Amino acid sequence: MNNKMMPKLLITGFAVLLTTIAFSQHRTPWNVPEDIKTKSNPYTSDQSSIARGKNTYKLECVRCHGKLGKGNGTSADLLDTQVADLSSDKLQSQTDGELFWKISEGRKPMPLAKRTLTDDQRWDIINYIRTFKSK
Repeated sequence: MNNKMMPKLLITGFAVLLTTIAFSQHRTPWNVPEDIKTKSNPYTSDQSSIARGKNTYKLECVRCHGKLGKGNGTSADLLDTQVADLSSDKLQSQTDGELFWKISEGRKPMPLAKRTLTDDQRWDIINYIRTFKSK
């Protein structure tokens, strides 16, 4: 290796390192407390709850997650991280308690919904996003 290539290799290596650090922030698992995982949704997934969840979702979530929860909302491209696909098997296999906790706590750039939404609204959103599974 000649001396002219060394700076290019160092810059490339540094860029790869920064990219890895940036993306690793959201690849780390969310450690949901064990007692929360088994928490049950107090609302039956009926038309009323789903309709309420859809209304709240349109106001609070659609900009990033998109109409069908695919992570392709109008603001998704403006973010430094990939927005979760709410229709994915990985997300849909999580318990209602896990989803409730994640929605409540948020993770950058997702806000803490427990500051802006009631518990009831968050449970209704979960019932609504469960409808994305077949879409």
